[in-house]
Amino acid sequence: MKYGYARVSTMGQLQHGTSLEGQTKMLKEAGAEKIFKDAYTGAKRNRPQFEKLLNELEEGDTLIVTKLDRFARSSLEGIKMIKDFFEKGITVNILNLGVIENTPNGRLIFNVFMAFAEFERDMIIERTQEGKAIAKQNEDFREGRPKRYSQKQIEHALKLKENHSYRQVEELTGISKSTLARAKKRENY
Repeated sequence: MKYGYARVSTMGQLQHGTSLEGQTKMLKEAGAEKIFKDAYTGAKRNRPQFEKLLNELEEGDTLIVTKLDRFARSSLEGIKMIKDFFEKGITVNILNLGVIENTPNGRLIFNVFMAFAEFERDMIIERTQEGKAIAKQNEDFREGRPKRYSQKQIEHALKLKENHSYRQVEELTGISKSTLARAKKRENY
């Protein structure tokens, strides 16, 4: 049987053909009969759907993934998985590389590409940390998601709350009950 595996790091990842929908389409076009999907970081191997897939794979099956980094980002992990697949008689087809052959040349090519995937991941982490360090030098730096509402908007909504229900305030301002409740709790401290 031909199995497909699709993974995104977050549910919102939608660029460069890495969305779950984009990967699923590519896997179906490549002949995948059953597709497993996860929304977990590739840095972690404990992914529920991936674990289910590993338990279903049998000798003679084919595993199809769109890109190498969809199932492994560490060289050691990727090499171990490919070795395990070869020992079980499972074919691995990485769509942007092709079928990984259980030959000295095939294993060498896979190992080189796996090293590049790990290098790419490490470089992303390094650039992110450098960017964050530079951003922290700015006195206006605030880590995390930017605030959706200004302090003035929150104060206005809390003032309305004195004479209106949460639902009414939400209808008037667009600020959710949970946001108002958190603001009210912070204000009372």
